[in-house]
Amino acid sequence: MEGVMMRNKDDYAVAVRKPDGEIAVIKDKYTGIIPSESVSKIPILRGIAGFIDSLVLGMKAINYSADFFAEETEDEKKEKPEENAGKASDPEKKSGNVEVMSASDKKGGMGALSIAVTIVALFFSLGLFMVIPYYLSLVFSKWVGSTKLLALIEGIIRLGIFVIYIKAISLMEDIKRVFRYHGAEHKCINCLETGHELNLENVRAASREHRRCGTSFLLYVMVVSILFFSLIDLESRALRAVLRIVLIPLIAGVAYEFIRLAGRSNNPIVRSLSAPGLLMQKLTTAEPDDEMILVGIASVEAVFDWKTYLKENFGNDV
Repeated sequence: MEGVMMRNKDDYAVAVRKPDGEIAVIKDKYTGIIPSESVSKIPILRGIAGFIDSLVLGMKAINYSADFFAEETEDEKKEKPEENAGKASDPEKKSGNVEVMSASDKKGGMGALSIAVTIVALFFSLGLFMVIPYYLSLVFSKWVGSTKLLALIEGIIRLGIFVIYIKAISLMEDIKRVFRYHGAEHKCINCLETGHELNLENVRAASREHRRCGTSFLLYVMVVSILFFSLIDLESRALRAVLRIVLIPLIAGVAYEFIRLAGRSNNPIVRSLSAPGLLMQKLTTAEPDDEMILVGIASVEAVFDWKTYLKENFGNDV
């Protein structure tokens, strides 16, 4: 909510544009579900661990940002209306005044309610994107006898549901702003990875498409699932549906390896295979305004020494 999260190894930061216009940055460490560097060297397993870590950190970031707005609501109840007037329009705060704090200074995090909401959301997603497409594809089993062709039809249905879902939620004003902050995140990273100083002007000019994006990852989870599910040939429909859920970590691990390769390789074939993911990002990113870009910059600077990065990789002295 009104923010950007950045992670660099074990450090991560959540930068949020508070209702009063100030940028608050929360810094913390997260070593992962398997706190070992050796995991990052094991293909597939590192993708499974990364997938779970993303869910955990994502919920932490949402809780931290939501906490600021809950605090503002409580403060507004205590203060007089005239005392609140003009808070959000403070030009000094909107220009990028940053308050940095550690996670221990905030009450946000993964409480019992947050964990319950995450579990419910996870089961909803599994049902919508994995189970329902499977049962819808069975309608075609009257005319299609090939398991592989049915898996392809299932994959097309799954992709269609995903696109419709993204388009539907993008009609919500809050989600529109989330997608603009998503664009700010990409533009900040692209600015640095193309060797430019991290400032407002350079970030504005950067691309909002990135080959290591989570949207691309989700797309390739769907593509890889077609390959996996085409190999499942069991009599029990219920068991086939269950396997679609059980195999998700493995599918995520394989999809992660492709996204990792795509982010590092300039091979024409790899770039061509990355193109659908970049196209999908047009649905989940939008152009940010300057205030959103400043939030993105604040989150990067909290966890990443970008000046040293530019000097070591591009010879730029900033």
